Parts: sequence; C-alpha cells; structure tokens
Amino acid sequence: SMIINPRWSSKHIAPWWGKSIIFITMSRVEIKGIENIDKKQSYIIVCNHQSTYDTLTIYGYLPLEFKWIMKKELERIPFVGIACKTLGHIFVDRSNSEKAKQSLIAAKSKISDGVSAFFFPEGTRSPTGELINFKKGAFHMAQTLALPILPITITGANKVMPANSLMICPHKITLTIHPAISAKVVKELSTNELSNRAKTTIASSLG
Repeated sequence: SMIINPRWSSKHIAPWWGKSIIFITMSRVEIKGIENIDKKQSYIIVCNHQSTYDTLTIYGYLPLEFKWIMKKELERIPFVGIACKTLGHIFVDRSNSEKAKQSLIAAKSKISDGVSAFFFPEGTRSPTGELINFKKGAFHMAQTLALPILPITITGANKVMPANSLMICPHKITLTIHPAISAKVVKELSTNELSNRAKTTIASSLG
C-alpha cells in the first residue's frame, strides 16, 4: 500500500493545492512582512478567520511548515478528517477541557525543529470580518512550550468567498506577517495579556 509522508505532503502537496485553487478562481495574494519569519524557528501562529479561503491562502503562501490545531468536529467531515490526519494535523476536543489539554501536550512532539502550530484563535469564521473573542489554547501552548507567537492578518479572503456562502468573486488577498512576540515576552506576560497583544496586532492590519 502507498504510504504518504505527512511532512513531505505538508511541504509540497498542500502549498501546490492552495496556490492552484486561488489561481483558478482568478484571485491573487500579496504577502507583507516576510522578513519577520525565521524558517528555522518553531512558532505558535495565530491568525484571524474570515473565510474558507484563509486556509488556501495560508497553505499556498505562508513559507513555514506547520500543523493545524483544529476543533475535533472537523475530524468527522468526509475527506477533510482523513486528509488532515494523513498530514499529521492535531484535533482538539474543545467540549472537554482535560482532553483538550492532553491533546495540546501530545502535540509537543510535533512542534519542534522549525515545525510550528497554527491556530485560528477565534475558533470559527467571523461573519462580519471583525475579530471575535480569542480562545486561550494558542497562548497556553506558547507558554507551555516556551515558543514565540507569530501573529498574522488575512484581509480580502472574505471578499473572495464570504462566510456561509459558496459564491466566488475574484479579489486581492493580503497576508500580513507581523513581528513575533518573543519567547521571553511570552514567559513574562499572562495568558490574557498575550491574547490581547496578539489580537491588537492582528486588528492593526484589518483597516
């Protein structure tokens, strides 16, 4: 039987898939702040969530290797659950705080050597494009693993495919990579302070 290497798939198949769909739907992506990335560093990446196209943009244009931290409900979606498991992504049961904590601790072995963890801390797509309250899992994980936090803002994806819509309208998407919140600062601040800082940073590029 064919064995798919999750790391190879994440580095090669997923970016091709993301770029191809964005190209086919006649949208384009502008990347800002690429100089804020150190490819040898593992990060806890946090990003706003407006549209299905956020995922395609991240896969296609964020030049980092990462594992999605996903709500367990997505595991039940046909093809999506299997594909994400194959790529080594991490499902978290948000209905059970103890199980959620165990999932994040188990993820520790996958988040090292330049592999990052990716969160949409809002937990769901924002119907208006404005930020909704951040869940704290990403910030707990950053403190537990002593890793820097990399805030990212996506704009325009909700114009290509608005939340709760299947209509596609070509539009420019901007991916803004902000300077990381250092591991030193992650250690010094409370979870709430970290969440607020990341949220303010992400909001600064929403316009």
